[in-house]
Amino acid sequence: MRLSRYLLPTLKENPAEAQIASHRLMLRAGLIRQEAAGIYSWLPAGLRTLRKIEAIVREEMNRAGALELLMPTLQLADLWRESGRYDAYGPEMLRIRDRHERELLYGPTNEDMVTAIFRANVKSYRALPMNLYHVQWKFRDEQRPRFGVMRGREFLMKDAYSFDVDEAAARRSYQRMFVAYLRTFARMGIRAIPMRAETGPIGGDLSHEFLVLAQTGESAVYCDKAVLDLPIPGAGVDYDGDLDPIVRQWTAPYAATEDVHDFERFEREVPAERRLQTRGIEVGQVFYFGTKYSAPMKALVTGPDGGDKPIHGGSYGIGVSRLLGAIIEAGHDDAGIVWPDAVAPFNVGIVNLDPGDAQIDELCAGVHGALEAMGLDALHDDTDERPGVKFARMDLLGLPWQLIVGRRGLSQGTVELKRRATGERLTLAPYDAVAHIGRCLENSGEE
Repeated sequence: MRLSRYLLPTLKENPAEAQIASHRLMLRAGLIRQEAAGIYSWLPAGLRTLRKIEAIVREEMNRAGALELLMPTLQLADLWRESGRYDAYGPEMLRIRDRHERELLYGPTNEDMVTAIFRANVKSYRALPMNLYHVQWKFRDEQRPRFGVMRGREFLMKDAYSFDVDEAAARRSYQRMFVAYLRTFARMGIRAIPMRAETGPIGGDLSHEFLVLAQTGESAVYCDKAVLDLPIPGAGVDYDGDLDPIVRQWTAPYAATEDVHDFERFEREVPAERRLQTRGIEVGQVFYFGTKYSAPMKALVTGPDGGDKPIHGGSYGIGVSRLLGAIIEAGHDDAGIVWPDAVAPFNVGIVNLDPGDAQIDELCAGVHGALEAMGLDALHDDTDERPGVKFARMDLLGLPWQLIVGRRGLSQGTVELKRRATGERLTLAPYDAVAHIGRCLENSGEE
């Protein structure tokens, strides 16, 4: 992609309305544009990262055995009345009447609708376990939308819903999603810590929030530092096997949000040198809620004994759009964003220091083609701006690699390669630099 033909409206100054780093940098780097309080347009570079995050989420949901569908953004109020949630949800729900005076709502979540879909189509326990998920836009009318995509009113969410014949089976489904979440966030280059949490309006008696540790987080968190060094389950994890050892390993060290924090237990169980008190950004949450929805909505299956029984359910959310903010909060410096390899809008920024020079332009085009042939995304800065402006923009955008091409280096048959995260610079022959990027990404990546 040539920058001269791309929409990347970067800003030199920090926007006055942006209070935290991720909001400032997303606006300055041209990833989003605010349309109203808590509502954003996703510009091309921001959308590229959003799609890469979605792809990882889908891959891990599919690997764990979940089935993707797509439910509408608008839902019938009658479904929510049937489950008993319509009047209880609160003013965050946007309620609408259509031209026929039917009461609708812009869905903040989908437990009620997915239960109705299941109820209409599944009648026997033999079809279980089942997990249905989608990636869809949600709306919650936050009283004070702030912090950019971290607390917006419209947001993209992956929500999954499990259906099981009894509590024991439902808890196994919960464990599958728990393990899938560990892998999902790790693949995005962040470590999200599962912590005991309140269930809130979703309901139930078992829930964990997954939080990225950051001082700008909305929640105070307390944990044993031992949780920071636990191994992430590998790609070969058997989701049909016994996942209890993995879940026990991750839930044994103390880790809790402020809502459920037990100060005495924290001091009793965690040595002083391992106590970590900080803040965290929630990027996902898992719930087991039993028959909370299936009982009032009569979502029944015929069990092994021939009798009908309400299914046991769980729900599992990941804030896809919120993740961009969380990843930036966890990875930035004074110059701009520092993207992990897996989710950067482009893998490589090609900085052409002498646009219009036929030899330089030809080499940049050749390098760009070689990177694309390897399956990598490259943004070629072919604009006429000064080198300092180009370097600052690349640092602001935070692409993992910068490949710098100019007359001085080319006279010696070399280009400069910069690693954004570390600042390390290498002087290499042009296509050796391309091969080096490929090797590094191959070694750090996963299928």
